[in-house]
Formats: sequence, C-alpha cells, structure tokens
Amino acid sequence: MVRASTQEIAAFVAAEFPQTPVQILEVGPMSARVVHEVGTAELRPGGTVSGPVMMATADVALYVAILAQIGIVPLAVTTSLSFNFMRKPAGDRRIVGECKLLKLGRTLAVGEVTLYSEGLPEPVAHAVGTYAIPPDAQAPRRG
Repeated sequence: MVRASTQEIAAFVAAEFPQTPVQILEVGPMSARVVHEVGTAELRPGGTVSGPVMMATADVALYVAILAQIGIVPLAVTTSLSFNFMRKPAGDRRIVGECKLLKLGRTLAVGEVTLYSEGLPEPVAHAVGTYAIPPDAQAPRRG
C-alpha cells in the first residue's frame, strides 16, 4: 500500500530539500524511480559523473521509496549507505536510480538502488542503504 503519491513526495522534497537536483519519476509498492540531471558541474576529470552525484541519487531514491510506504515523515534518516561503483557512467546522460525496499520495519528500512546512465542497459553502480524511522511514524511491518 502506497501512503504518499509521487506528487505529494515531490512537493515535499521541493519544499524541504530545494538544493537537491534529483527528480522523482515514480513511486510504487516498496519501490521508487528517480533521476539526476548531469551537467558539467557533476562531472569529474575524464568526463565521468562524480561519485557524490551517484550517492546522492541513491540516497534520495531510498528516502522516496520509504516515504511512499510510511507517508511524509521528515525525520526518517540515513543510517548507512554502502556503495559499489561498477562502470563509468556516461557524462552526457542523466543518472537514473531504481530503488527496491527489501525490508520495512517499525524502526528500520533497508533497500537497494541500482543506478544507470539513462537509456543504457548496464548498471553503473549499486547501493544498499538503511534508514532509521522515527518511532511515531507507525510504519507497517513488512518481511
């Protein structure tokens, strides 16, 4: 069951995190899809997308997927983020993050995010993250 829609979460993120360039494409049951525009400021030497851009995209994807399930809970926070860089992302394409929540409990949520250069089939990175959910959020138990 999705408790917050793509539009509700996008409005919340735009208001509370205006500094993030990550855009929400869609949310679904235990999932989210986001995109990060890539410009020259996001590139590092060699024309590849910087690691912090990919990490931010993964972190936002996790947050969005969690909010879709528990509703708008601003104080859900990252407690860990493990990252594997797999191949050089294309510097001329957006970074797409596809998140799947693996476990949603009352106090912790665990999910994975696969990142792609938009339009290319091979993943450029993979992340696994954990979020702490505040006690008053009343997240439904899953798995």
